[in-house]
Amino acid sequence: MSSVYVAMLRGINVGGHNKVPMKDLAAMFCDARCDKVQTYIQSGNVIFHASPAASAKVPGAVTALIEQRLGLRVPVILRTLEQMTAVAANNPFLAAGAPLEYQHVMFLTNVPTRQAIDLLDPQRSPPGQFQVRGQEIYLWLPNRVAGSKLTNAYFDSRLSTTSTQRNWQTVTKLLALMRGAA
Repeated sequence: MSSVYVAMLRGINVGGHNKVPMKDLAAMFCDARCDKVQTYIQSGNVIFHASPAASAKVPGAVTALIEQRLGLRVPVILRTLEQMTAVAANNPFLAAGAPLEYQHVMFLTNVPTRQAIDLLDPQRSPPGQFQVRGQEIYLWLPNRVAGSKLTNAYFDSRLSTTSTQRNWQTVTKLLALMRGAA
């Protein structure tokens, strides 16, 4: 039985770097045994169906295909429909009424340890704020992403993980597409 997933690729088609045509990306997901593949915007979001066994192999398979065909090393992070539903429901900044345009979610490849989370600097980039919840970091960035020190590199190095970030509008759109594909 297949389920719906979203794959979020890190760092493609941003600022003219790491160009990956969405048509080619969709074909690579098909080659990785995914069905009903659809992409959303150019920044590397792919909705697809796969069995649980096949989905476990998708990040490694797609990363290898991109490297083989395009010479790029691109991390791929997956979430299920249930996980994305939980991401939308657990946003602390949404509940606090913070403006949507400043809200972002960083998706992590693994759950960080409590010890690593406790070592993060809550005053790293004021007035920006973050909260780590499971495999996600919720961000409120009133100085925008470019004006913040709350970066992928900072969190990846401190939490021993790999991350990719999406703005709140993209998170909710991906969830809607996943629900439509289910």
